[in-house]
Amino acid sequence: PVGDGRYGQLAATREKVYFTRLPIKGSLKTNWYSSEPSADAQLEMLDIDTGKIETVVPNMTAFRMSQDGRHLIYSAGNSVRVIKSGEKPSRETDDHRRGGWLELDRVQIPVRPRSEWRQMFREAWRLQRDHFWTEDMSKVDWARVYARYLPLLNRVSSRSEVSDLIWEMQGELGTSHAYEIGGDYRLEPYYGIGFLGADFDYDAKQKAYVIRNIMKGDLWDEGCSSPLARAGVGLKDGDLLLAIDGLPLTRELTPQQCLVHKVGKDVSITFRRKGSSDSQTLSVRTLRSEQRLRYREWVEKNRALVRQKSKGRIGYVHVPNMGPYGYSEFHRAFLTELDCDGLIIDVRFNGGGHVSQLLLEKLSRKRIGYSKSRWFGVQPYPEESPAGPMVALTNEYAGSDGDIFSHSFKLMGLGPLIGKRTWGGVIGISPSHSLVDGGMTTQPEYSFWFKDVGWKVENYGTEPDIEVDYPPGDYTSGRDPQLERAIKVCMERLDRPNAKRPRFDEGPDLSLP
Repeated sequence: PVGDGRYGQLAATREKVYFTRLPIKGSLKTNWYSSEPSADAQLEMLDIDTGKIETVVPNMTAFRMSQDGRHLIYSAGNSVRVIKSGEKPSRETDDHRRGGWLELDRVQIPVRPRSEWRQMFREAWRLQRDHFWTEDMSKVDWARVYARYLPLLNRVSSRSEVSDLIWEMQGELGTSHAYEIGGDYRLEPYYGIGFLGADFDYDAKQKAYVIRNIMKGDLWDEGCSSPLARAGVGLKDGDLLLAIDGLPLTRELTPQQCLVHKVGKDVSITFRRKGSSDSQTLSVRTLRSEQRLRYREWVEKNRALVRQKSKGRIGYVHVPNMGPYGYSEFHRAFLTELDCDGLIIDVRFNGGGHVSQLLLEKLSRKRIGYSKSRWFGVQPYPEESPAGPMVALTNEYAGSDGDIFSHSFKLMGLGPLIGKRTWGGVIGISPSHSLVDGGMTTQPEYSFWFKDVGWKVENYGTEPDIEVDYPPGDYTSGRDPQLERAIKVCMERLDRPNAKRPRFDEGPDLSLP
C-alpha cells in the first residue's frame, strides 16, 4: 500500500498482464478529505510473449477488467473510461467526447428517500452486528435495539433526522467511535474568508486598523506563515492597515468583511508603517486558514515559558494528534529537546490516531552511556534517548490514542501524568463501508485492555497522577497553571542525585608508570 491506503492491482488475459504502479509518498502529502481520489498511478501492460512492459495509462486511480477480458474500465479521479484490452488509447481519443469516456453528469437516478433511509438504517445496524469488536456486542441485545428504533423511521422527515436516529441507535452500544458521517445533503452556502495571519484593532484616532500581532508560523511554508511577513512586504506589529482591494477600512467595514470570497487569492493591501506618513500598496495572497499559525504560536509560547522558568534546563514537546501530523510534530521538537536535563511531553488536546507506541518506544529509551569523540563531541547511547526525568501533560480533550498514550506513560513508569482525566474512548475504527447515499458509519473494532485496569479506560479515561484545573480566568489572562505545575514537578526531579549529568572532564590515564 501507499500513503493514502491504496494497494496495487493485477489482472491478466492469455497474452497480457496488467498491473498498476503506485508512487511512494508520505502520509502528510495525502489529502484525506478530498472528494476526488488521486490520479497518480500508472497502468502498465506486460506482453507475456516478448516480456516487454508498456505504459497504457500514465495517470489513473484504479481499474477493472471485463469478464471476457476484452475491455478495461479505469477511473482517473472522478472520471471513468472504457478501453479495449491489449491496446493503448491514442491521444486523439483522449477527448471526453469520444474514446470511451463515460459522461457521468448525464446519469440520473430516481430516489425514493424513505426506501433509501430504511435500507441505510438496516445497513448501519448490520455493520455493527458484523464488525463490532466482540461478537456478544458487550451483552447488548442488538436485535432488540433494532426493533426498538425501527418504528421511528416512519416519523422522520429529513436526512438529518435519519442521522440523529442512527446516532441514537448506535449510542445503545455505549462505546466510543460509533459515528455516522456525511450523506446526501444539499450543499450549504459557502462564504470563504481569506486570512492575513495577523490580529487587528481599530484605532479611531488614526482611522485605521493597527496590526497587533503578526503570527510568525513557519516562514518557509506559505500555508503556515503570515502573508504580511513575506519577503517584500515585511510588515510589523504597530503598522497600520488602511484599505483592502481599494476599499478604505472603517469601524463598520472590517478587514474580515473585505476578505469574504477571497480564500487563497491575491488581494491588494494599503498600509502605513509605524512612524511614517506615507502609505503603500502591495499585493499579497491570503491564507485558507490560520489554524497552523496559531498552533505554532501557542507551542512556541509554551516552549519559551518552559525555557524561562527552568533557565534552559527543561525541553518541551507538544503532540497534537497520533497521526502523521502528530508524528511529524513530535520528531520536529523531540530531536532538539531530548538533550535538555528534563523533558515535558504535552498531549493536551490530542486528537488520537495510531502512533502512540512508536512515540513511547522513543521516550522509554534509557540513556545508559555516551560516545565521545575528539571532533564530534558527546553523543548519548542509545541515540535519541531522553537525558533526564520526564513528565507528561494531558487533559479532558486528549482522546483515543491520546488516552492510550497518557495511560501507557503512567503504566510504563516514565514519569508523573499531570492535568485532568482524559476523554475515555479507546475502541478504534477502520472506516471502510459507505452507505448508499455516500454517508458512512464507523464500527468500534479494536478494543483496549491494560494490565492494571482491564477494559476500564473506555468510557472513563485515565486519571492524572497530579490533577490540575485550568479555570477560565487563567485562560483569559494568558496563564497556564497545568504547564506551570509540570515545570515545577520536573524541576524538583532534576534535583535528585540520579538525575545529574555525568562529567567528561577527565579521561582514562594510560601513562607509563
